[in-house]
Amino acid sequence: MSFKKSDYCTLVQQASDGLVGFRQAYSKFVEHAAIHQKSKSLLTNYSRNIAQLALHFGTVPHFVSTEEINSYLYRISVHEGKSEGYFKQTVHALRYWFRVFGNEAKALRMPPLKAKQSLPTVLYKEECKALFKAPRTHKHRFLLAFAYSTGARMNELRLIKCADGDTQRRQVHVRMGKGRKDRYVPLSKFIALKLPLYLQEVKPKMYLFEGLSPGEPMVERSIQYIVNEAMAKTSIQKDVSMHTLRHSYATHLLEDGVDIYSIQRLLGHSNIQTTIVYLHIAQVKPQLAHSPLDSLYGQL
Repeated sequence: MSFKKSDYCTLVQQASDGLVGFRQAYSKFVEHAAIHQKSKSLLTNYSRNIAQLALHFGTVPHFVSTEEINSYLYRISVHEGKSEGYFKQTVHALRYWFRVFGNEAKALRMPPLKAKQSLPTVLYKEECKALFKAPRTHKHRFLLAFAYSTGARMNELRLIKCADGDTQRRQVHVRMGKGRKDRYVPLSKFIALKLPLYLQEVKPKMYLFEGLSPGEPMVERSIQYIVNEAMAKTSIQKDVSMHTLRHSYATHLLEDGVDIYSIQRLLGHSNIQTTIVYLHIAQVKPQLAHSPLDSLYGQL
């Protein structure tokens, strides 16, 4: 089940208007998230799940017992068929809510969530070429190629400004990535060559990829639509999202011989364990063990 932003606003408004104490508690929740610099998407998702639970029980989550919460979680996942992602998000939202209000014991009694060990979907290089060629407009073709060439997350991509691409130094300034960190990534020779033509033809005001409103970044839903529309014109049978291009970027770098620590830096990962997953995907030819003395004197 998918939700629009209006759905989230409606749920929070309904809970604020109809439940005693929810408006005040929710204000504290929002204030805490802002002070701790949580992302807008996290606040939106958590707010939706919290408001829906509160409306179900007719009270703020403080007064709902752990047993009642477990029954609710069972019902939404088994009887209502909500997705695994929705279930996990509800648990995370409740943990965060209880900690905001100093109830660590209740947060710890929430169900444990096991991380899935599935490997990400990756496109072969020829599949990438087919995808980049598929869109009907120059803007969409350039967007897909640029996303792959930088390995940027979707929200990073949409916030890249025209001035962030340096064709002289051949690098892109990726601003406010995950953890609110900036980083630089190499600018592809191909992109550097095509960038002036793109700017001349599309004429963006501020952001490299703008939507219908000049000077405003393209929304995530529009970007995913571009991916879906392009995929429909190819013979690729994989489940592909914009994040697939980021996974493909990392895997192809590894296959091209770039070391895992450099890839970690380029992706903006704070933990090397997050990057190591690509070692299980990349098709890297194993090399026979040898003495470094032989390579030193060219005897291999």
